[in-house]
Amino acid sequence: MDIMGLMKKAGAMQAKMAEMQAELDNVTVEGFSGGGLVKVTLTAKGSLQGLSIDPSLLKEDEKEILEDLIIAAHADAKRKAESLLEEKMKAMTAGLGLPAGMKLPF
Repeated sequence: MDIMGLMKKAGAMQAKMAEMQAELDNVTVEGFSGGGLVKVTLTAKGSLQGLSIDPSLLKEDEKEILEDLIIAAHADAKRKAESLLEEKMKAMTAGLGLPAGMKLPF
């Protein structure tokens, strides 16, 4: 591949990356725990947008359980956001012929 062709592809990918970053601010994922009693909503970039807790969990003697469920729901949402980001990166870099396992941005 010639250097000019590579430079054009790099420029196009940079524009696509900027576009994808802007899009990720508007995409949300939800994480659940406790059989759906706790729900966390994050942007695909990981910013917390919402938290929903079923009233049945709001008992003083179950504080630690509730804390654990919130952490678990957040972890679930974060995994989903990371998976979504990975899918978008694969789609964006599909035609570049990069070595398998190479992570972007570098």
